[in-house]
Amino acid sequence: MDLKIKRKSNKTVITGSLVENYPHDLQMYKVPPTENISLHEFEALALERLTLLRCLSTATTLKGLRPYSEEWTEFVLNDLKTQGLKYYARLCEKSSCGTQDVASLQARRKDHIAHFILRLAYCRTEELRRWYIARELELFKMRFITMKSDDVDAFFNQNNLCYTSISDDEKNELIKYLRESTFHQSTQNIETFKFYKVKFFEVLDLVKARKVYLKGGYAYIPHKDFISVLSAQFRTHLRQSLAIACQHLGEIEQDERLVSLLKGLHQSYSGNDFISNTKIVIPIESIDSLSVKSFPLCMRQLHENLRSAHHLKHGGRLQYGLFLKGIGVTLEDSLRFWREEFTKIMELDKFEKQYAYNIRYNYGKEGSKKNYTPFNCLRIITNNVGPGECHGCPFRHSDINILKNKLKGYGLEGQAVNDILDVTKKGHFQIACSKYFDTVHNTGLDLGINHPNQFFEESQKLLQGEIKVVPKKEPKPSNNIKKEQDNFEDMDLDEITEWKET
Repeated sequence: MDLKIKRKSNKTVITGSLVENYPHDLQMYKVPPTENISLHEFEALALERLTLLRCLSTATTLKGLRPYSEEWTEFVLNDLKTQGLKYYARLCEKSSCGTQDVASLQARRKDHIAHFILRLAYCRTEELRRWYIARELELFKMRFITMKSDDVDAFFNQNNLCYTSISDDEKNELIKYLRESTFHQSTQNIETFKFYKVKFFEVLDLVKARKVYLKGGYAYIPHKDFISVLSAQFRTHLRQSLAIACQHLGEIEQDERLVSLLKGLHQSYSGNDFISNTKIVIPIESIDSLSVKSFPLCMRQLHENLRSAHHLKHGGRLQYGLFLKGIGVTLEDSLRFWREEFTKIMELDKFEKQYAYNIRYNYGKEGSKKNYTPFNCLRIITNNVGPGECHGCPFRHSDINILKNKLKGYGLEGQAVNDILDVTKKGHFQIACSKYFDTVHNTGLDLGINHPNQFFEESQKLLQGEIKVVPKKEPKPSNNIKKEQDNFEDMDLDEITEWKET
């Protein structure tokens, strides 16, 4: 990939070149970008693309929404707009061709460059590749589904895809069978659909699900289902491209400015930093009561260990201290809180000499005087926790039996505990935290928890009535089985193979 980087660039991209390079909202990403961009833009585009892909992952994994359903699409679009990624929301909401306004052309350019940047970050391991391919395929399908038939034809022409729709005469001849076999007929008028005639083995997923009409070895598919053909091509192309990118990583990483960014991108946090809001002050006297419901399990564990042992090791002090700062505990209250606790087992002089400095440092009053932000879930989960330490994520770092006893000790019901433990064993630690939130608050919000301070804020909104309580839903096995079957029907052959392997 020939993606040139420099610190500052005064080069202005001519609008005419953008029209030529990006005639359509949707791309197959076969031609890499060659223009010069600044390091600042490089990093910004990478984080924005990562936020987009994580939004898709949240909708599917944390929210449990069926991909490409109305609820799933609405959640993704609203989340993108909330995150300030309106240009991605526009591309996802309605992909089209021919629009040549500056905003649309710049959105296509950013989309193109950001895709190739993340290839460099996610080509390193098989696990990263699988996640990246799955998310990019979701994005590609989502955008293709929104296209009108004329835009689909334009997309085929621009990407040299030799597919043409059947004639009106042939369609009228087969209309009876198309109406009976086409999956989308219940919601739209079948007469308005464009149908394509392809070899049946190119759409075996549709054949398997009985969503297509077959005749003489050919399948007749509407344009909305043509994604079954393209997704297989897109997946194969992306796999090959990631393998090639991995082979050339050595050349790219000769630029030291890019090494740390690309290597750590998949672990970077792209959400709210939860910097302390000076307008909200949490009195230190209320911490004990707040910890019962409004603290995530990681912070509740640290608080209880501090109260019982009157001490925390450095990792625990850093994780818990920044969390308290983020929820609105002032520096003065924080110093008083830690001083009163630590001086139960040590002299005041020792506390002032060894510990007070670090507390002031976290608040930006010592050393580099940086306004440090609380740790997010990703950083807490990936932290190393040594013997005798109690920081980190309980769902990630605690023994499963100890976690089970802890949850039961908090009064959680048996079925709720089992649900939390089930997702914990599968490695879905943030989903486990979301289930813990719902159980503690007796609600069914099913939040995607990405930050301990997010847990606290959402809890306070709920307890203060700013969020309407959503009743917990009783599980219905039949519906779950139906949902799993529906998801299975939406898989293409490569996805089915991966599903069987895992």
